[in-house]
This record gives sequence, structure tokens and C-alpha cells, in this order.
Amino acid sequence: MKILITGAKGQLGSQIMNIIRQGKSELGIIPEAIATADVRGIDIEDLDLTNLNEVRNYIDKLMPDVVINPAAYTNVDACEENQDIAFKVNALAARNIAIVCEEIGAKLIHISTDYVFSGQGDTPIKEYDTPSPVSVYGKTKLAGEEFIKKYSSKYFIVRTAWLYGYNGKNFVYTIMKAAKEKGHLTVVDDQRGNPTNAEDLAHHLLKLAVTEEYGVYHCTGKGECSWYDFAKAIVEGSNIDCAVEAITSDKLVERAAKRPSYSSLDNMMLRCTVGDEMRDWKDALEVFLNKVNNL
Repeated sequence: MKILITGAKGQLGSQIMNIIRQGKSELGIIPEAIATADVRGIDIEDLDLTNLNEVRNYIDKLMPDVVINPAAYTNVDACEENQDIAFKVNALAARNIAIVCEEIGAKLIHISTDYVFSGQGDTPIKEYDTPSPVSVYGKTKLAGEEFIKKYSSKYFIVRTAWLYGYNGKNFVYTIMKAAKEKGHLTVVDDQRGNPTNAEDLAHHLLKLAVTEEYGVYHCTGKGECSWYDFAKAIVEGSNIDCAVEAITSDKLVERAAKRPSYSSLDNMMLRCTVGDEMRDWKDALEVFLNKVNNL
């Protein structure tokens, strides 16, 4: 088996690469076909995913059986200011990969987001619920999903949320750094979702890769919380002497992009197909903090 991973230097791409090298994740052994696969990781300096001809030339030479695409423009506020770039990276790149995967018969695993939903509800969102994004980031990621559905017949669109991993920038590292430096933090408590450990997400992506259970998936940590709850758990789990105060979103300096107030996802498709082994968000965070704090 040959596997191509885009965004291989990002927090999810690098996590996938590490798990394949080790042959296992924190959740257990990965499929043998994955552990023994020929894996190629690429990033922005290796290939311009927004250029169809370049994508076609590169993938045609490699001829992968599976392409995993975590690459994205994820700066939510910057997407509002750079809409063409957001569309090229989040939508056209997905289209290009889908077209070429279909031409060679490869499976495509594409990472999407909870931001494709409006955040107006109050119950966990299922895969069949209708997307209605309120930000450019969410709109361009949804456009990418639609391109994939149109051009690929062997796709897994996997929506995740509040992702953090051992490599790269994320909310956990940001809170840890700020807590140590400031000793007092204010964090919103009126936005709710699912913290997701990249280790858990990567494990499930690799489970899907050896199947033909195509479709749209939600893949997030079990349980939900507010950003305040998440931040408080990070500070307490890191034994940092810092007070964490809850505030409402209207008290924040206005940001360019609107955030969903409620974007908790339900992993229904996982439960009904390959099985949902995602950890409770508190348990996954505890393991993560124990590792990073003992390095």
C-alpha cells in the first residue's frame, strides 16, 4: 500500500506520520497494511495543492492507494481578510486532489471542521444535519466537501473540532504558555464543543483507510465543554498557578470571524461502521498533559 499525506508538518499530519512509524497509537495497534505501507509526507514547499496540473503530475508519478489531506488554511480570522487564499487552499485544493484521486482510483481521506455548521443548536450535530457556515473559513471548508462529493467516489470526509496535538500551535499550548506568563486568564464560557486529541483522530483515520466505508464522518473527543472548561482543565492538569475566569463572548475584543456558539458533534457514522474508540476529552487531555509536562 502507498499512502500520501499532505500537510505532513502540521499537527495532524505529523501525528499520522508518527503513528505509522511506530505501528501503533495511544489507542492501540494500527492495521498491518498501514504499518507496512510506503508512506510519503509532503507540505507546502513540496507541492502547490491549489494547482491542478501540479497535483496531477505529482500524484500520477507516486500512484498512491490512499491520500490523506489534513492540509488547510485554518486561521479563522485571516480567512475573512484573505478570502481568495482561503478558497484556493480549503476548496480548490480539495477539488484538485479529489479529481486526481478519482482518475487513479485512490481513496481520499479529507479533514473538515465543525465550522461548517452555524452553531445555533443545542444538541450534538449528526452527519446528516444540514451545514450552514457563518464564517469564510467554514464556507470554504464546506465548498471543499462539496467538490469532493462531486469529483470522488471513494471519499471519507472527516469533520473534527477543537484539535490539539503534540506538534504545532494549538489551544492547549497557548493556554499553558499564557497561564505561566500571566497568572490570570479570562476565557469564554458561552461557546461549546468537543476538544479532540490529534492522536485519537489520526488513529481513526488510519482505521478508515483500510475499509470501503465511504461517506461523511464526525470524529471528536467524547463529551463537550466550553472553552472556559477546557482552559481550566489544561491549567489544573498542568499544575500551573493561574486563576481562570469565565466571561461571555460579547466581552471580547471583536474578531473578524464569527464563531459557532454550539458545535458539538456526534460521532454517529463511526459508531455505525468501524466503531467509535475516541476517548473522553478529559481522559485524552490528561494523557496529553502528562506527556508534554514530563518531556
